Amino acid sequence: MPPSPLRPAPAFALVLAGSLGIAAAWVLLSQATGRQCSWMAVAAALDAALLLRMAGQRPGPRRALLAVLATLLAIALANGAIAATEVGRMLGLTPWRSIARLGAGHAWLLVQLANDAIDLAWLGAGVVVAAVLGR
Repeated sequence: MPPSPLRPAPAFALVLAGSLGIAAAWVLLSQATGRQCSWMAVAAALDAALLLRMAGQRPGPRRALLAVLATLLAIALANGAIAATEVGRMLGLTPWRSIARLGAGHAWLLVQLANDAIDLAWLGAGVVVAAVLGR
């Protein structure tokens, strides 16, 4: 069966929902294990590539770019939420309240402190996997 015609709105909505979902799972896994779980970036890339294929996006650079952007969104959301929940736990705040109160600068500092070289390698691998599988 040939690929269906380009449908940007449903594909965008599906990838956005997928990025939010995989980021939420990443945060839950991180909170359960007490680690960054940066290998989940590869899972986010697999998820983005699969969702774009399911949405009927035609293969090519546009689909690869969308997969990379969805993976980067999941990485940013997960890392920011992990930092916020850690701070919120110390202050007695629920995760959604701490996410709303944590500033971007403070979150960026905490993300930089939490991720070491191995974590950065996993995050980079996730972006590369998204680019390759998204083609």
